[in-house]
Amino acid sequence: MISYLHGLSRDHRITLITLEKPEDRADAGAMARARRDCEAHGIDWRPHPFYGRPRLLAPAWSQLAMSAAVLRMARSEDAGLIHARSYLPAGVAWFVRRLTGTPFIFDMRALWPEEMITAGRLKRGSILHRMLQRLERLCLRDAAAVVSLTEAAVDYLKERYPEELAGQRIRVIPTCANLERFTPSNEPSQHRVYGCVGTVLSGWFRVEWLSAFFRAMARNQPDARFEVVTRDDPDAVRARLDPKNEIANLSIFASPHERVHEVVRRQVASAMFYAGGEVSELGRSPTRMAEVLGCGVPVIANDGVGDVARIIRRYRVGVIVEDGSDAAMDKAVDELERLRQDPDLAARCRRAAEEVFSLHRGTEAYRALYDEILGRDRDPSVQDEPDVDSAPAAEDRVTI
Repeated sequence: MISYLHGLSRDHRITLITLEKPEDRADAGAMARARRDCEAHGIDWRPHPFYGRPRLLAPAWSQLAMSAAVLRMARSEDAGLIHARSYLPAGVAWFVRRLTGTPFIFDMRALWPEEMITAGRLKRGSILHRMLQRLERLCLRDAAAVVSLTEAAVDYLKERYPEELAGQRIRVIPTCANLERFTPSNEPSQHRVYGCVGTVLSGWFRVEWLSAFFRAMARNQPDARFEVVTRDDPDAVRARLDPKNEIANLSIFASPHERVHEVVRRQVASAMFYAGGEVSELGRSPTRMAEVLGCGVPVIANDGVGDVARIIRRYRVGVIVEDGSDAAMDKAVDELERLRQDPDLAARCRRAAEEVFSLHRGTEAYRALYDEILGRDRDPSVQDEPDVDSAPAAEDRVTI
């Protein structure tokens, strides 16, 4: 979100209220860099500690602390809008709206309760699940606007909550990437590297599919190299991915976020297999897809994951795998090899990233939504350059 705020802070006074985990607060260097970044863009960052244990009591206490902070903000500093990212912050925003009337945006990000069920962290029908469903219903009904990552999730929500969403203001803003950094390489890779970037031990990633794909590609190209770039434990990943030591030239390692683009650029294709077909996946918009396509690299994915398959088919920037069988993976390998013969492939990948996942487009979508809720009229001919002679008005203060 911080990348969006850089642009939005030109027109609005932004107060950023966050809950920071102990390990993040302990990284003094990272906290200081974040503080300097916010100050450079005029963003008032107010971090608060998040406690995860005891399992239920500590998060509840953190939630109460955030509620108090946002309520103070709304009452004492005339916040015009609360932008709540995900479910629990939306619960805070809903509570504050009830007390102060301050409108809020329910920026869902994804279908979080369903994701928790898919990952085995939440039991369907449990008390906690029913509470989250009630929160979802209230926030969808009472928000000034709802933001979803995917069209697929919107279709599902409209079917599930027809009354709550009747006449509701809904926007689809996919996960965006800084495409100034994730750009195609000017030099061809010296090796055929097939990769996967991001967590694979989350509970909703199909590790067995990734293993089958790597093995199929190894059968087709014995000299191919494979790499999984993740912060997951390498030994645990290898145990799941290649328990029989069948995949030669396999590397598993972490990379600093600021250098991930260098890793992606040397790949010829990147795989992402999520638990497609589950309701939870309708709202998923993989960040890595935006970054991979931005680097001009095609993707191998499965159907039933947000708008991933729609984007791949529309722009012809990858391969959709039917299932995790050896036959399906062999077919996918053949399709990928034919696709890679297309000289326009890299350009299409880049164009798809720019048209769907551009940070500029995402920022402009949020800016238009803010202006609509706050009742501001903008001249579309005015460019995004900041006005050095004026500051955002007090009523334009937005709490994130």
